[in-house]
Amino acid sequence: MITIRKAISSDADIIADFQQKMAFESEGLELNSVLISQGVAAVFDDKNKGEYFVAVNKENTPVASLLITYEWSDWRNTWIWWIQSVYVIPQYRRKGVFSEMYSFIRKKVEENPSVGGIRLYVEKENHDAQKTYAAVGMNGQHYNLFEWLK
Repeated sequence: MITIRKAISSDADIIADFQQKMAFESEGLELNSVLISQGVAAVFDDKNKGEYFVAVNKENTPVASLLITYEWSDWRNTWIWWIQSVYVIPQYRRKGVFSEMYSFIRKKVEENPSVGGIRLYVEKENHDAQKTYAAVGMNGQHYNLFEWLK
């Protein structure tokens, strides 16, 4: 049995660990553990940066996490929630955990009149994740993402 809940600060270490694993698995990146820990902690310290949600098993141990960040849409006069930093531990993959998390977030959006939708981005070669996102009804047909990162 999986339960979705808002993450609490005591989840920060496991979320940071999840992020290191996700970066390595999806992009072959090894993140600086101090920097990622500080980045995760910054979200708990400043709610304007976003909020984490976790999926926990019956022992209340997180088995997946995601981050919601916020974008203001002047076109829609509403907030768009971005799903970021998704990670599900391997033994819980393909068991509907992300689908449950997405349904939880989508329900929150549907109940909140100040939020107009959900977006996410996915690494181009991460075909498994793309299939998962398509399976919950999302599509990548509307925009391409361009970026510059320092």
